[in-house]
Amino acid sequence: MKEMKDAGAFNIAQDEESCVVFGMPKKAIEHGAVDEIVPLKNISKVIFENL
Repeated sequence: MKEMKDAGAFNIAQDEESCVVFGMPKKAIEHGAVDEIVPLKNISKVIFENL
């Protein structure tokens, strides 16, 4: 994800509260690979807002 972000991708991670397992989103966030952190129910909204 970090390489994608560095190449201009817009990356979203699911927030900890709505995750069953927060491992992958946590690492992506720690590595600065995420633009927005949102609850699962809001991911599609954020995608459409950033098209």
